[in-house]
Amino acid sequence: MSEQRIPGRAGELLAELGERAVLHDLYDEVGSAVYHDMAGRDRHEVRELLALVRRTPGPVLDLAAGSGRLTLPLLALGREVTALDLSPSMLALLRERLAQAPAPLAERCTVVRGDMSDFSLRRRFPVVVLGTTSVSLLDQAGRARLYESVRAHLEPGGRFLLTTVDADPGYTGPLEIEQTYTTSGGTEYRIFDHWVPGDAVRTVTIFPAHPAHPADGPTAVCTSNVGVLPVGQLRDELAQAGFTVRSQQQLPAVSPRLTDVLLETESCA
Repeated sequence: MSEQRIPGRAGELLAELGERAVLHDLYDEVGSAVYHDMAGRDRHEVRELLALVRRTPGPVLDLAAGSGRLTLPLLALGREVTALDLSPSMLALLRERLAQAPAPLAERCTVVRGDMSDFSLRRRFPVVVLGTTSVSLLDQAGRARLYESVRAHLEPGGRFLLTTVDADPGYTGPLEIEQTYTTSGGTEYRIFDHWVPGDAVRTVTIFPAHPAHPADGPTAVCTSNVGVLPVGQLRDELAQAGFTVRSQQQLPAVSPRLTDVLLETESCA
């Protein structure tokens, strides 16, 4: 990926690794594999999203589906699912998972490469899902196009379910939070989340907990700039785009300063 400045302790670690480190975008071929590895045991927001999906029967459109973190649980509900994502690497991982799944489940999934901010599937859905706070990957213009595309694909009375983050206004801790994450396969990662309160984006950088020995080749370091879209701003944008918020619930906290919020919305007639 192109050169970029990594702030905080993550940037210092990157500098210490020097030429041993190869920086990857979290959604390229290498980054997608890391993301998929970490998502394997992450059930955050899944239960809450599935509970809302159960209220509305019929096919589901899963936007920014990635390697299937939500797609597989949606299929397990017995639903027909269209999984859309822009990353070929993520979709390749999803197709691998579907190939290993029972045929009756896999046959109900349609995999589409497309941009969540501008897509045309020539059909409508009773439920459209956008999880993992993926709406924050888009800038304001991209989000406006997303809302327009979703409205064009929702059935009358259909639901658009999406998650975003809300910042704790009382947080006074460090600008960078480090966490260690162990995957179901036993791989350990160090995750650095750097955010200056009030900034529109935060930088997430992922290192292997045990960098490769120089003789073993380069160490892959993955990073992504993730938007911070407060729930109040998102609600305002949705209202201007013609959506009504039907419910809002705060999800279990995964960070001492940022909390995910799940919105259930309906497109106005």
